[in-house]
Amino acid sequence: MSTSLSRPRPRHGSPTVARFLSPSLLLLSAVLLTACGEDAPPGSDPAKPAAFTATQVSTTQSLAAVPGFADQSGGGIFATAAGEAVRLRLDGTKAALAPHPQNEATLGAVRATFRLGPHSALVETDSGLFLADQGWLIEPLWQEVLGTGIIATAQTADGAAWLAHPKGLFQIQGGVLASLKLSGQPLTGITAMAAAPAEDGLAGLWFAREGRLNVVVASSPGVYQVRGSDAPLGAGETVRALAGLGASTSAAGEVWVLTSTRVLNRNKDGWSTVELPALPEQLLGAGRYLWARAGDRLFTYDADAKVWGSAQGLPSGAVTLLAADESGCAWVRVGEQSLAISQTPAPRVTGLHQGMLVVEDGLVVQARLPPGTPPKSVVFQLEGQEVEATGPAYSMGGLEADGETLKAFSFSTLASGGHTLSVVSRFEDGTEARRQLPFVYQPLTTVPSWARDIRPIHEARCAKCHTTSPGRPLNTYELWKSNAPLINAAVRDLRMPADGPLDPQGIALIQRWVSSGTLP
Repeated sequence: MSTSLSRPRPRHGSPTVARFLSPSLLLLSAVLLTACGEDAPPGSDPAKPAAFTATQVSTTQSLAAVPGFADQSGGGIFATAAGEAVRLRLDGTKAALAPHPQNEATLGAVRATFRLGPHSALVETDSGLFLADQGWLIEPLWQEVLGTGIIATAQTADGAAWLAHPKGLFQIQGGVLASLKLSGQPLTGITAMAAAPAEDGLAGLWFAREGRLNVVVASSPGVYQVRGSDAPLGAGETVRALAGLGASTSAAGEVWVLTSTRVLNRNKDGWSTVELPALPEQLLGAGRYLWARAGDRLFTYDADAKVWGSAQGLPSGAVTLLAADESGCAWVRVGEQSLAISQTPAPRVTGLHQGMLVVEDGLVVQARLPPGTPPKSVVFQLEGQEVEATGPAYSMGGLEADGETLKAFSFSTLASGGHTLSVVSRFEDGTEARRQLPFVYQPLTTVPSWARDIRPIHEARCAKCHTTSPGRPLNTYELWKSNAPLINAAVRDLRMPADGPLDPQGIALIQRWVSSGTLP
């Protein structure tokens, strides 16, 4: 892992396939359920989208009409029309992004960008795959194993990233790439994929294969089932696209299916057909928001409010959905223009991301406002408490005595479990723009130590880069202690290790070790 917030480290050496491709994940069984078909048609849910004038943020970058990555704190990583990788900020301006100097492969022309985590993306180029993080494009350890041709990615509730590829279905967890096989054979032919609960409520990975719908669930650690689905597909009806919506503190996640004839939704109440004014060609989901494109029309759905909207006021021209983020924002290409659009100018948040496991007593949480009319006030709402934040910092904890340093907000009064933080911008005309972030607070009951808890993590995941080189040395307790704040931020934000984030328990141990005094 890296202690630098701006320079994560790349791969080193030329690994063999055997070294980085782990044994195939075990399959307990393959259960193929019979589709209900027309014998049990789902209920119909007519969508009645309310027109809204879209809040728009433009960029001078000409983006290609290929998949991109939208960061929930604003901006994202995209391919330009010229085939370059570009990193955008919340206001649409260009930020730093460059190949890491220790990469062995040249970058090549960018084909597409795919989500790996809350703040990380996988950039596919003509010459291979690169991890995009904190301004660097890093050649991953498993580059030669996988190669180009990514079809789709998704991240399941356990933090694992899944990649659909012509070679099969792959999982990245703890920096290790593994191939999921069915009866000893790779799961090839996947055309779409999304993370959402399975029909029995277990965390699931949905995928379309040969026009039909399947779901992967973990029956025990490292053991997976590949199931058929009870999706009510009719004769000749095939799956074209999938989108998954995450859970909130009061509602489970849900899967959305675009078929050759309609849109299907499955939530805790079962399957239903959603009747939109026109059949979409694209679906994108992030957080609790869904976006659908039908021709040049864009529809959005707020799963918490259960309200549909239809975007108005966009420039004329052909429309392509590029990416969506958890705040309800979508990046689109309209004609030759590239825009970020949303229903309201929702504030973004740094220091806390959606679904985050919080184990520290305090975090520096900050609101970031999109360009446009400044709000009259910005407030944080948590468990009935309302905290007003002042600009330009908009820090939930305020500022230290020096008037410049952001102060951490204490979560110590929260009960262990799920919570939702809301950030609300209030405007002079009485309107509001809101961003909601569900998270889990779960403080550890024991105090970790370097020797017992942290050193094993270092040896397993960090030592290859952080003993002597290429990263800064971190091979002693003293070095970890002196760099503790940087290490903590890097693993908490899922930016390090460079070959993939730690599992939630490892992240929690490092966070708690730092917050409890960095004991030897």
